[in-house]
This record gives sequence, C-alpha cells and structure tokens, in this order.
Amino acid sequence: MSNLIEARNRMVERQIIRRGITSANVAAAFRRVPREAFVPDNLQEFAYEDSPLPIESGQTISQPYIVALMLEAAALKPTDRVLEIGAGSGYAAAVMSQMVKKVYAVERHDELTLLARERIRRLGYDNIELRTGDGTRGWPEAAPFDAILAAAGGPVVPAALSRQLAIGGRLIMPVGEDLTHQRLVKLTRTSETEYDEEDLGAVRFVPLIGEFGWTAAEAPTAPIRRRPPTQALEGPTEERLTELMAAAAEPLPDFDDPAFGALFDRFASARVVLLGEASHGTSEFYRARAAITRRLIEKHGFTIVAVEADWPDAASIDRYVRHRAQPRHAEPAFRRFPAWMWRNTDVEAFIEWLRARNETLPAERRAGFYGLDIYNLGASMRAVIDYLDRVDPGAAKVARERYGCLTPWSREPAAYGRMAMTSGYARCEKPVLAMLNDLLSRQLEYVRHDGEEFLDAAQNARLVKSAEAYYRAMYFGATESWNLRDRHMFETLEQVLAAKGPQSKAVIWAHNSHIGDASFTEMGQVRDELNIGQLCRERFGLQAALIGFGTHAGTVACATDWDGPMEVKEVQPSLPESYEHLAYDCGVSRFLLDLRKGKHDHLRHRLIRSRLERFIGVIYRPETERWSHYSECSLPRQFDAYVWFDRTRAVEPLPTKTRRGVLETYPFGL
Repeated sequence: MSNLIEARNRMVERQIIRRGITSANVAAAFRRVPREAFVPDNLQEFAYEDSPLPIESGQTISQPYIVALMLEAAALKPTDRVLEIGAGSGYAAAVMSQMVKKVYAVERHDELTLLARERIRRLGYDNIELRTGDGTRGWPEAAPFDAILAAAGGPVVPAALSRQLAIGGRLIMPVGEDLTHQRLVKLTRTSETEYDEEDLGAVRFVPLIGEFGWTAAEAPTAPIRRRPPTQALEGPTEERLTELMAAAAEPLPDFDDPAFGALFDRFASARVVLLGEASHGTSEFYRARAAITRRLIEKHGFTIVAVEADWPDAASIDRYVRHRAQPRHAEPAFRRFPAWMWRNTDVEAFIEWLRARNETLPAERRAGFYGLDIYNLGASMRAVIDYLDRVDPGAAKVARERYGCLTPWSREPAAYGRMAMTSGYARCEKPVLAMLNDLLSRQLEYVRHDGEEFLDAAQNARLVKSAEAYYRAMYFGATESWNLRDRHMFETLEQVLAAKGPQSKAVIWAHNSHIGDASFTEMGQVRDELNIGQLCRERFGLQAALIGFGTHAGTVACATDWDGPMEVKEVQPSLPESYEHLAYDCGVSRFLLDLRKGKHDHLRHRLIRSRLERFIGVIYRPETERWSHYSECSLPRQFDAYVWFDRTRAVEPLPTKTRRGVLETYPFGL
C-alpha cells in the first residue's frame, strides 16, 4: 500500500504540478483518491502511469494530467454543484467529490455506471450520484450547475448543457468539426442569454455520442473530414515559419538512389550516429535508416549497428551477418511480442545486404549487428550457461545454481517484480550480480578461447543483472524502470565500442523517445526521465549525431494492447499545434532538416519554443491520441536533424515459416 501512495504522490508532483497545474486544491484532491481502485485488477500496477488506461466497455480512464487541466480550468469551489458528462470509471467524479459539494455524473454505458457506482460506494464517497443516460441532454432536474465537465468531444457545445449552467457557471468541453481537430473550450455563462468563450488549446477526445452530439453511426467516420490549411487558421506569423522551413528543407530522393545516403555524409565524422523513428511499425523509417547505414558502413568506416532489440536475439542476427557459427541452443530471433518490430521485410533486406557485404571482407572489418535492450531474460541466462559449458564447466554448474532463482520467472519476468515487491526484498539480486562479477573477473582467462564469444557471454550476464533490477523497478514507477533500461542500453553501447577499439563507430536504431535528447522534452523536464540520446551527448559531445524521424499520416503496424495481435491502423493526421503539422504544411513531401547551430539559425530560433510531438510505440490508440501519443518537446534541441515523410505505410511482417531457398541457419526462420 505504501508503494502505491508513493506512486500517487510522484504522479501528482511529476505529471500534474510540473506541467503547470498551480491549484493546491486540485493537487490535494488527486493525492486523496486512489486511482488504482478505478482500473481493472490486472492494470492496477500501472495506475499511476502518465497515460490513459483501458477500462471496461472498450473505454479508457483519462490521463491524470488532462483531468487536472479541466478541473483547474473549471475553478471549482467547495459550494459548487457539478455535472460530469462521461463518468467512465468514476475516477474524475471521485476527484471532484473532494473539491465540491455535490457531483452528478452521466455515463452512456450501463456496465460502466454499475461498476463506478460500486467503486464509489466501497470507497465511501457519499456526495456523488451516477446514472446511465444521454450525456448530451445533461441532467435537467438537477440543474442549474456551477460547473459542467465533458470527457468526450462534440461538434458544438449542446445547447441543453449550456442552458443548465448557473449564471457564472463554467463549462469545459472538447469541441471540433471533426474528431481529429478539437479544441478544449471553456464557456462561462455571464447572463441569461450571454456566454464568454475561452480556447484552452488543441485536444483529441473520444466522440460525445447522443441526441445533441455525434450519432453512433457517424462517430467512426468523423476523423476523416478535412479542415482548412493551418495557415488559414494561424495567420501570417505561422505562414512565415512554414516558408522558412520549406526553404531549409532538403528534398530526399528515392531510398535506392545513392544521393539519399550521401545527404547524411555531414554526420559521418561522429563516433555515434543515432537514427530514430516516430513509430515501431513504419516502413519508411526502416528503409531510410537502412539507406543511411549502408552509406556510413561503405564510405565512412562504421562497423557497429546497435538496435533497440534484445541482445540474444540480435546476437543470432550478428552471427548470421558475420558468418559465425550458431551455438547449439540457438533459437530463431525475434519471436516474442512485438515480433513485427524486427521480423519484417525491411529489416530482412538490410540483414541480407550486410551479410553479402561482409562475405568478401576479412573478419576484423566485418560490420556487426548488436542488441541494446533488456527484455529477453531467459535467452540471456541460457547463453551464459552455454558459454561456460564450453570454457569452464565448473563455473557453468555455479551459474545454473545462481540463475535457478530467476528460472521460474524467465517466461514472465514481470511476475518476478511483483513477487519481489510483495516479499519486500530482491531475492535474486545478489546471485545474478555475483555471476556477472565472477565472469568479468576471469576475463583474461576466458578471452583466450574467443574474444567475441566472451563479449557475448559478458553482455548476456549484464542483461540478466539489469533485467532483474528492471522488473523490480517497474513496480516502483515508470521513471525508475525507464531510466534503468536506457542506462543499460547506453552501457551496452559503450561495451561494444570498447570491445571494437578506439576507432570504432556505431549507428544506433531506436525510437525517437530513446535517441532524442530527453532533457529538452517533457520526458526529462516533467518526468525526470533520461535516454540514450542524452547520455550520448553527455559522453561524446559533438561526436554524437541525433537524427529524428516524423510523419503526418498513413498506416502503421501496431497493437491495441501489450501482447495483443499485430494490426494495421490508420495514423491520424497530426494535430494542428504539433511539429508534425508544421512540417506537413511546409509543402515538401519528404525532406532532411539540418537543425545544428550555424545551419539555419533563424529557423532554429523560431522552432525552439516547445510544441507537441507525436510518439507511437508498439501500442497505438488513435481514440486517445492527444494524451497517449503526444508530448511537449523542443525539436531543435532534441535532435541535430529531422527526417520527414508526409505519408508513410506499415511494415510488412515476415511469415512465420522459413521459405524455400532460405538457409536453414537463417536467423528469422522458425
């Protein structure tokens, strides 16, 4: 219980107060209400994440910050009577109940009403009334209200709701002609017939369905309606900014054109070049990174390709591309969720190119493929034991005993973290640390057998140590686990660079959220998160080149929930106040934008003010996109360059069976 209270206090401090919510009453109300009581049991451990969460009836519980933003805008007082439209889980109503005299909440789904009513009764909130109904009609018999808050967006503010405001009453609601371009508006009733309206910024909410909102039939089609160009809405200042960007944008040729990779020669003097992606399922990002990487390998001496993938899986690919023998327990790579992230036709094409190029080179000049990530615990333990079986059978026996602590959890390591938190101690921490220390202490002895194999075994041992700590940390908050994971990835990069010598140079493939400097984003400034990009700048200075990628619309390979099936979804058009929409409006369909100091300083200065930037990982939820997938960032400080594509398409996943004519040793085969 104390851990959840600590997580709740961290949520209030990092997600609410640091984002600019100044109301002490709002913060105090959030500290008192247990969000974990309003989500399904299997999601309680994620209750204080900085995101919406799925609840029953296919709906979501809103991100804490957006609830806080609406409550502060409503300027609630202890004597107020409040109406909430879209009660959902009941969480927002519970928070409001700590601030006002009475809360009335209307929910469209009867299942949610019943569940919310039971939670509220169990928690003892006795100043809330809930009912199932059409929220666009309000609650006429309980009117007038001092405040009305709607957690769904309609084409206009329903007159039925504005009429139910008391004089001086405030209504907060998302409004927009379509679901992709909504504004959060504050309506204040100043007389029987007059209202003041205030624009609180761009948002994207689920549709407000009802008699005076969207109909159930038209709501799914609403997002495809097109609004006027940004310039018509934002005026001459914004027009000049798009003109500046268009002038600085360097159009990109086809991926197969040698001129594509040559555009990135300006970064070839760096020790590390970090190539991002705005999603984990977009073909253009993979193909662009492959073209850039081929150029850096062929023309500029880069020999390390380090990717946001697990070390043991990538090691299988590395052995394939460098023509090294596979160990006896080798398994096909990248079979776990999200398999499409690396098991796709674009990665396959790059891997085959790398293998073919390496074949003609001596071993010491061959480029390798290395995983930086932390998740494949079971394969890493197996790899350490296999290595020791070959070089030191006595040590292998000790490894089996020490890793025996983690073996029951190897297929579901998150369960180990839950157990460790419940038990109150880290039962496996000392054995895995001792195993790593023993392995490193015998480095000189082991490396005589095969330096490459020792590097692999040592890194697997580091992964086991880091993974044990990671799965414990994830139960104490997202920031701790995120930082542990990115520090591990950066340290892995350092280990590979050191193993390959002082002249070695690396290309890193990872998500924008990992390779852009976190200290100039909401991640670092609000949530105290760091990432590989930030650590590379601190370690390598100007010898680190951070290159982000973006898109406006198209399709993406993704899932709706973690461990869910891959789907191909439409990427919603970017929000008007985002960097993506600015890039789209500049009129160059695909380009490279050099953001380094001294290149386009006037444009750089104009872009430095933080804007929204979209991040799609393996999970994509368009219905809550503003709060699930956008964060405030300063693009010119976050990246050294930005690669843009107006429209993109989903990656094509590989089939699950080895195809005829493909070598049996091919690492993607099953």
